[in-house]
Amino acid sequence: MQLGLLDLPWWGYVLVTLGLTHVTIVSVTIFLHRHQAHRALALHPVASHFFRFWLWLTTGMATKEWVSIHRKHHARSDLSEDPHSPQVYGIWKVLFEGTELYRVESRNTATMQKYGHGTPDDWLERNLYAKHGVLGVGIMLGIDLVLFGPIGLTVWAVQMLWIPFFAAGVVNGIGHYWGYRNFAPHDASRNILPWGLLIGGEELHNNHHAYITSARLSSRWWEFDIGWMYIRILEMFHLAKVRMVAPRIRCNTSKTRCDADTLHAVITHRYDVLANFARSLHRTAVEEIRGLRASAIPGLKDSKALNAVKHWLQRDARELPEKERVILDQALKSSAVLRMIYSMRQDLTAVWSRSTASKEQLVKQLEDWCRRAEESGIGALREFSRTLRCYDSPLGDVK
Repeated sequence: MQLGLLDLPWWGYVLVTLGLTHVTIVSVTIFLHRHQAHRALALHPVASHFFRFWLWLTTGMATKEWVSIHRKHHARSDLSEDPHSPQVYGIWKVLFEGTELYRVESRNTATMQKYGHGTPDDWLERNLYAKHGVLGVGIMLGIDLVLFGPIGLTVWAVQMLWIPFFAAGVVNGIGHYWGYRNFAPHDASRNILPWGLLIGGEELHNNHHAYITSARLSSRWWEFDIGWMYIRILEMFHLAKVRMVAPRIRCNTSKTRCDADTLHAVITHRYDVLANFARSLHRTAVEEIRGLRASAIPGLKDSKALNAVKHWLQRDARELPEKERVILDQALKSSAVLRMIYSMRQDLTAVWSRSTASKEQLVKQLEDWCRRAEESGIGALREFSRTLRCYDSPLGDVK
């Protein structure tokens, strides 16, 4: 007996459920994340309000709360103030209790006031969406029951669990714990392929942390950002306008000295520069560490300690766990090569950290860094420096 308006085979209910949850994750990545939190694109009022309405039905979340918490996550990423870092709370806490961490932070009025600027504040937001979140998900339950009958309760339950698990759990948890890194920002962000179709491109989390205002999250040719595909479709129908995308690196192999364009490119692509530095110096550092393991340094006798020492190439030493910092200090005291690599990495990051220096001073500082790298006697450092000199002014960052 048909109990709902639609009578589907079992696989039909599965496809419909996946379709409904897909609309929700697309609403999160396009509206909440790229549009509201980072202003990477502008949305036509029709598209914007559809996403707001759909998220009210399927999550009950208030736009200002989500945006505020996400912006704070970027401002304090993987530090003690991060609302949902697995480096702070542990992977299992964030993966399975990420929604509770969200709720706790949503009650922090200071977070809302500091990071919630620019979010919708119209009559509907104040009097319906933000005020009556439970009503929205209740209406969605009623719609599912009318359309599908009793099985609609299962469809609704999956809808309600989709964002808490995949967004609050997988992206915030696994995205800062397991995966690969194209870039080396000052956090533990990772790309976690192949989850793309399930989480709308948000699996490219490390790429996003490197270029947070980019509407496109993919970086390598083999990475697919389905959210970006939908944005381009919306653009075709004049429902969206991209403001910013991650710039492409340009190299001029004829350059032999650093200039203002080199400086601009290095600062713009600083997280890519650090990642390339890590890749270039990895073998040299590993060979040096293996030589130290034969010495009487207790912390370097096992493979876990070896891996811990490698991490400093990807992250600032001050952000390493205490145990890893101790091991790093032991290694640096025992190896002039590692001390040189460490010192050069610190000096490189200083190029974009010293905001009081003039452009001319920073160009001179960068040129001096390249000269010292080439005179260091470390082959990999010399080759990296020669590549760095070729960086040219980036294009394509503004649409």
